[in-house]
Amino acid sequence: MTALRQNPWTIPLAEGPVSPFADRLTALIVGGLAAVVIWSLSRVAPDGRGHGTHEQLGMDPCGWPVVYGIPCPTCGCTTAATQLLHGDVFGAFVTQPFGAALALIGLLAGVHAWMCLLRTRSFVDVIVRLPFWRIVLSLFLLLWAAWGYKYLVWEG
Repeated sequence: MTALRQNPWTIPLAEGPVSPFADRLTALIVGGLAAVVIWSLSRVAPDGRGHGTHEQLGMDPCGWPVVYGIPCPTCGCTTAATQLLHGDVFGAFVTQPFGAALALIGLLAGVHAWMCLLRTRSFVDVIVRLPFWRIVLSLFLLLWAAWGYKYLVWEG
């Protein structure tokens, strides 16, 4: 009888596709970046307009609405990410589907990176097994669809 693997999503660090040092460094960068983004977004409140939350982080207001009168392609992404982080999953997807999906992917990647670091599992192994170009194409199509949606519900 063969032994069942503890976690089929990851392999031991020593069996990873890159050196253990490179694997750990990659996981540390992804996990650290996720922690910084989570910390930053937890300090702000989602803007009730459905866009503009990035201004609370010290960024300038978006110029697209002023110049073109329409939302930019990523309009509402920071607001959606903040809503997701504050537990309003449905509201995040209603605000900006692309931003909510990207925030969810980032959150899951960060959690997975920290789990791999704590359990000495390969983080890079999972990344190289993912259908990278399908994911990129799907996110690209979602970005355009979400921009069209945001244009339709735009109130300025």
